[in-house]
Amino acid sequence: MASATPAIGAFPSPYSIETPPGCEGWEEMYPYYAIFDERRRQTDENRFWFWNSMHFPVPMPAFDVLCIDSPYQAVGSWQNRVFAVPPAMGIDYRIVNGYVYISGNPVTDPEKIAERAGFFQERAGYYFENWSELYGKWRAKMEALIAELEELRVPDLPEYEPDEVAFGDERNTAFYEVLDAYGRVVRLGDLMWQHHFEFLLLGYGAYATFVEFCKGNLPDIPDQHIAQMVAGIDVLLFRPDAELRRLARLAIESGVDSAFIEGRSPEEIEAELSQSDPGRGWLRELGEVKDPWFNMATGDGLYHYYRSWLDDPSIPYAALIGHIGALRAGEQIERPTEEIQRERDRLAEEYGALLDEHSRQTFGELLGLSRSVFPYVEEHKFFCDYWFLTRWWNKVREFGALLADHGFLEDGEDVFQLSRHEVSCALDELVLTWATGGQPLGPKHWPDIVARRKHILERLGEWTPPPALGVTPDAVTDPMTIMLWGVTTERVQEWARQQEGGKELAGAAASPGVIEGVARVVRSVNEVADIREGEILVCGSTSPAWAPIFSKIKATVTDVGGVMSHAAIVCREYGLPAVVGTGRATAQIRTGQTIRVDGTAGVVTLLDGRDG
Repeated sequence: MASATPAIGAFPSPYSIETPPGCEGWEEMYPYYAIFDERRRQTDENRFWFWNSMHFPVPMPAFDVLCIDSPYQAVGSWQNRVFAVPPAMGIDYRIVNGYVYISGNPVTDPEKIAERAGFFQERAGYYFENWSELYGKWRAKMEALIAELEELRVPDLPEYEPDEVAFGDERNTAFYEVLDAYGRVVRLGDLMWQHHFEFLLLGYGAYATFVEFCKGNLPDIPDQHIAQMVAGIDVLLFRPDAELRRLARLAIESGVDSAFIEGRSPEEIEAELSQSDPGRGWLRELGEVKDPWFNMATGDGLYHYYRSWLDDPSIPYAALIGHIGALRAGEQIERPTEEIQRERDRLAEEYGALLDEHSRQTFGELLGLSRSVFPYVEEHKFFCDYWFLTRWWNKVREFGALLADHGFLEDGEDVFQLSRHEVSCALDELVLTWATGGQPLGPKHWPDIVARRKHILERLGEWTPPPALGVTPDAVTDPMTIMLWGVTTERVQEWARQQEGGKELAGAAASPGVIEGVARVVRSVNEVADIREGEILVCGSTSPAWAPIFSKIKATVTDVGGVMSHAAIVCREYGLPAVVGTGRATAQIRTGQTIRVDGTAGVVTLLDGRDG
């Protein structure tokens, strides 16, 4: 790390952050351009950087950095080079002690903004006018990409090549096929990220335009009311939880609900079910549901250990236990969609009535557009972050298994401790020495590196990153930064005021309602199964994949997120109070502590200091 510099304003200088003891050399896991380097100090130190705990809540393993590079390459390409969003270009990132900090690149020249506006209006307008048709083609592209990934074969390295190589015209040797397969897997990941952001920015842009109109013509309207007017729209991403609720009802109707006991593992539950005809019938129905609805990830998908529900069914089974318990108690487990829709329509009608005829027409058009594009804002996660990425990580695991089979790694999972370039290097040597019969150095080279990095990541996980670094910005203009992360000029000022602690945390009022209860602080996906009935979830951010546990909790509080973040959207759809973007909730709140969540005002109050 560079030499220390005092804090600049409210937040620490990125050059003042110390390396935690035992973590020296952490920088070797990451690309040279991802570090706060002295050669960029003059510019980097005078920018505002915030911890992207929404997507990267824990230190990044070396291979997983591909899910930093490729997304920001893709979002910048669409935002800056294709649609030319007038006020914003792309997003830069830096890594500090394994944690990802990001900073937007604004457009400040009025002439440049005007120039970009011409491109944006024409190109974005084409997408908005043809949204349904283009989105249908997008889904077809994603389904084809997933199929191509699943069909990709990672070959073995045989003692002798089969006869087809010697006597046929169509077969390549294994050395080429291994290297080609790895290159294709990496490129398919890049292509997925290109698809991921094609529509997403426009979805946020449409909503941002609606917000701007409402603020300009209805100056007293709360952000929450604007968000509520696009709620209650059925999206594919909620289908997996709907299937779990159906399975919960089926378990009770079939008389097999006694198998679903709090604390039991999925394996124990399935073992009991397999002993009876009704239980086996329920398991057959579960098998029908799994494809495609268990292609959800246990987290946000951007880390290799966020496995699919197919690989790790702990979340769906925890949800089934909760749903069955609620049904036994006579409680309602369905999302309150009709109530949300009534409130949505009431707000739209009342606010529309406050406008003159011309403005009311514009209001209706912008609201209609926001509702049209909203499904993509959530549905892309099912196809990209969950279905594709969980299969993609498993494909990378096949290369890890190949390296482990030949002694380059002690365990196939160790492949994720190497960068994508280091994996390529290891495969180069593996196929070289396989081809030549020579002695590889890899088995003596990589295991020590893997062991050291595992230790460093474990120690880095004990460190608490500051929510932001550098200079407080005069204004935040990037629509994606505002809509998704909830990083506004006002929010940054709130973070700065909270640096000294206190009994209140302010954030975005994401979903209305006031509730008091016991906090459950969740810092990793491994802790999701610990959530108990009636607790308040406190986390860096939530994933839509956690939606099934929302029937168990009373409210949600997050460190990061805006009114269109996934946490905010899911809470509105489930009718749960939520405050997002508090900055330091997971650092200041403890499991077992009693807190009050005011989702209407955007305030969290710490009521006592009890530990859980």
